[in-house]
Amino acid sequence: MALSADTPGERVHQLIDLTERLTELIAAEAQAFESHRPQDAAALVEETSRLANIYRHESARVRSNPDLISHASLEDRTRLMRATEAFDAVLARQGRALEAAKTVTEGLVQAIANEVASQRSRGVGYGPGAKAHVMSLATSITLNQKA
Repeated sequence: MALSADTPGERVHQLIDLTERLTELIAAEAQAFESHRPQDAAALVEETSRLANIYRHESARVRSNPDLISHASLEDRTRLMRATEAFDAVLARQGRALEAAKTVTEGLVQAIANEVASQRSRGVGYGPGAKAHVMSLATSITLNQKA
């Protein structure tokens, strides 16, 4: 799962292409979450994961052996640096979008749990002799592997 480059310049160009494509995918995922359409992000997960693994692997290779790109032109290395900065910015945006989606989801779950709890112990009748009637319509269930 490595880039196939013969020269530092080719490697830098491949890293730029990889970084820019990964940035596009993550930006699209962030947009999907910001638009409250997580199903659109789900369609991108496989390619994003594949490219992220390659990116992680190649980044580690370059960190451990800077000579892989150090002899590329200054212009190419600058383009790679800018692509990496854009990638970092998109990752931060996606992090914010995911955090917002998580907060909304947790709020919905809490609201539903509160509503279920209030429905379970609703009072019936009026006056001093009225008793609470516990409804058992909404109960949790546990399924085993055989179900």
